[in-house]
Amino acid sequence: MKKIVKLAVYITLAVLTVACGSKPKTEGRDSVELTGAGATFPLPFYNVVFENFAQVNDDEVAYGGIGSGGGIRNLRDRIVDFAGSDAFLTEKEMSEMPAVVHIPTCMGAVVLAYNLPGINDLNLAGDVVADIFAGNIEKWNDERIAALNPAVKLPETDIIPVFRSDGSGTTFVFTDYLTKVSENWKNNYGAGKSVNFPVGQAAKGNPGVAGVIAQTVNSIGYVGSEYAFAQGIPYATIQNACGEFVKPTAESISAAASGEIPADTRTSITNSQAAGAYPISTFTWIVIYKEQNYANRSKEQAQGTVELLKYILSAKAQKLTSQVNYAPLPKKAVELSLKNLEAVTYDGVAIGKLSSNER
Repeated sequence: MKKIVKLAVYITLAVLTVACGSKPKTEGRDSVELTGAGATFPLPFYNVVFENFAQVNDDEVAYGGIGSGGGIRNLRDRIVDFAGSDAFLTEKEMSEMPAVVHIPTCMGAVVLAYNLPGINDLNLAGDVVADIFAGNIEKWNDERIAALNPAVKLPETDIIPVFRSDGSGTTFVFTDYLTKVSENWKNNYGAGKSVNFPVGQAAKGNPGVAGVIAQTVNSIGYVGSEYAFAQGIPYATIQNACGEFVKPTAESISAAASGEIPADTRTSITNSQAAGAYPISTFTWIVIYKEQNYANRSKEQAQGTVELLKYILSAKAQKLTSQVNYAPLPKKAVELSLKNLEAVTYDGVAIGKLSSNER
């Protein structure tokens, strides 16, 4: 399984197919092909869960990991059935589109992966990270980094920050965190899918950033945790709001989501105040139109889309998260999402309750 996931990291368009069995599994309708695009952050999980969905439901799913920004653009242009995004849509973005529904699919972490030969343990704090990416801390042996790592001999070398070149939900999560821990970052750069990083090297997608870090000594960059795991790149332990130094685990990511979740599930959980929480944790979402009859899509495609999302929310699919180094959704997020799916319509008629593949 791990080898499969590792290979999947380098695939930017995964087309997952299975041979149809002798008996349809789509409750009386024809099988369909569904197309999505967007976030690379959850791609290893999606590769697994979409393939499993095809095996139980006879519907094929193709997903292009082109970044959250690209996925939302494709949905806005009505050329996909769904978009993957690590950043929930803003009120302004939602006002520019027909009504949408956000469905969280899993939880994960953004890590600070680095390449410092001989150093496998590194502590960092949020304000220090912000100043590294702002260009205010230039050397690895800077006194502020050294103070967090008294037992580590840090090199007297320039730091090479690595950031995303494409519109990215991972960038949104990372910069959202930085705005909460650094007034300087908040006032000068802010949070967004695309941010004007003042220093460093750009790379496309989580795989691109992870690849640059793996090949560039003295570099540091933000990536989805699975990409650091897959390439064996060390990543920092981050100080959380409680002063604890925490690594991303299923438990520490879940702790970050222990607070209230709004009805539409659009929420940021970075810099959580909960004890034991990893501070750069996030939900990732699939976004669909509430009214599914658009761009000549069939009712079967609409039903297949809803069934896919219900499958992802199922206990069976959520168990897969830990196999690829993500964390399952909290019960409240699942309950809210299933309720929100009931409002999805085709020609104004609710289809959420009709699509009952909740395995």
